[in-house]
Amino acid sequence: MKLVHSLIVVAAFAAPTVTSFAQASQSMTRAEVKAQLAQLEQAGYSPTGSQMQYPDNIQAAEARVQAKKCR
Repeated sequence: MKLVHSLIVVAAFAAPTVTSFAQASQSMTRAEVKAQLAQLEQAGYSPTGSQMQYPDNIQAAEARVQAKKCR
């Protein structure tokens, strides 16, 4: 039983470490984030708008931005 508890503790400490390495490789600069937000706003997304439709409205704006890039 102590082995199971030990494995759980080790896994709990290892998980955030693995996640932080994955996020570090995909970091963006502040300018890139601002540019991406500006593109989304031009495509109709409003970060201060209704949060009731949050995942849908930002995904729709991202799809419109992607469609413009593919043309």
